[in-house]
Amino acid sequence: MHTIEPFAGWLPYYDSSSDENSPFHEKEYNYDVYSDTIYGYYIDPAWDFFGSETLYLKILYADYEQGYIILELIGEWNDTINNDIMTMKRDIIEPLQLHGINKFILLAGHVFNFHGSDDAYYEEWFDEVEEGWIALVNAADHVQEEMKKYRIDHYINMGGTLTIDHWRTVKPHRFFEAVDGLIQRRLN
Repeated sequence: MHTIEPFAGWLPYYDSSSDENSPFHEKEYNYDVYSDTIYGYYIDPAWDFFGSETLYLKILYADYEQGYIILELIGEWNDTINNDIMTMKRDIIEPLQLHGINKFILLAGHVFNFHGSDDAYYEEWFDEVEEGWIALVNAADHVQEEMKKYRIDHYINMGGTLTIDHWRTVKPHRFFEAVDGLIQRRLN
């Protein structure tokens, strides 16, 4: 797992450690030391710890004028034991919402498993985005199926056209426009 790095191609456009609104503002990264682990496997030091022992993230891009953020995730999303959604919602999502973010793109290509509990925090998050939305992009089929068992798909858009393999080849605003277009078609 130490070879899986968060996407760095958008760093010329955005760096969460330089963003005053980011929960990771002024974080200093030591790329020579691998200290964070998921189930005993070291992960790349560029991933950000937000309180979960099994799930890490990276804010790849934020646009406060248009109200969207792109997050990349790695690990096991575990609401059963760690209540990862509560931690992510309280410590990452809510501070970003205070700065006008209401559209969330969660890149889940490196989420290896999902263990659900209930859908209360997802429902709360969904209710709070009002004119926005939450999209889970590139999640594995078994992750989506497990989320559907807990009705998470009632609150987070996932599956179908939200498998976008080429996302790394476009600039962040173009990627957002593509996802927004797909979500708008679903809503209409």
